[in-house]
Amino acid sequence: MTVNRAVTAFAGFLVLLSLVLAWAVSPWFLGLTAFVGANLLQSAFTGFCPAASFFRKVGLPETAA
Repeated sequence: MTVNRAVTAFAGFLVLLSLVLAWAVSPWFLGLTAFVGANLLQSAFTGFCPAASFFRKVGLPETAA
């Protein structure tokens, strides 16, 4: 798995998790969905993604071998 795929999978997981938590616990969990969306949007414009930095530090490759 590459850094790009890991970031995409992580963002998708967080969105789905927040939707389940909003349905089961509290609508306030939709704030997590908004946070993930805002982070993806700023990453598209700035190129900085904290999740990508983390996945690089744990050793995921940038490209498939």
